[in-house]
Amino acid sequence: MLDASDLRKGLKIEIEGQPYLITDFDFSKPGKGQAIYNCKLKNMLSGSTMSRSFRSNDRFEKPELLQKPLRFSYESGGRYVFQNEDFEEVTVSEAVLGRNKYFLLDDMPIDALFFNNEVIEVELPNLVERKVTKCDVGAKGNTAAGKVTKPCVVEGGYELAVPLFVNEGDIIRIDTRTGEYADRVRA
Repeated sequence: MLDASDLRKGLKIEIEGQPYLITDFDFSKPGKGQAIYNCKLKNMLSGSTMSRSFRSNDRFEKPELLQKPLRFSYESGGRYVFQNEDFEEVTVSEAVLGRNKYFLLDDMPIDALFFNNEVIEVELPNLVERKVTKCDVGAKGNTAAGKVTKPCVVEGGYELAVPLFVNEGDIIRIDTRTGEYADRVRA
């Protein structure tokens, strides 16, 4: 059981049977009365956010979250199938994966966060390598304005902006946390 004094940014709490992540936190102590803990919460199941104030005597349950390693196996009709260490299949929906679906490779290790035996969050390795399948020719000049980029598409269909020197057929690294170009892989 957690007290209101335990609240902080990044803490996961359970409210009305739903797991929430505290994304922002502010503490205030008025001259009279109890301390007030103002929190912005993100529902870990639906992704919706809300603001809520708590008093110092409020108590919370810690959600029963379990993190397990999985390996990507295959995709079938918008459902992504992974295997755990016992070779049992675990299915994850496209909604849970989000943009991460573009970065999956066969037998890729991931970390999955479970709540009530359902995967609610997937964490991939920080960097993945992908081959550029389509890339526009960059317009040279006007580089005084700063970083100049051009659009490209990598295998898997993900679109992102890359520097002008990247060409079709190059292999690039993509940061899976941001979905942005990290660097080009030297052959």
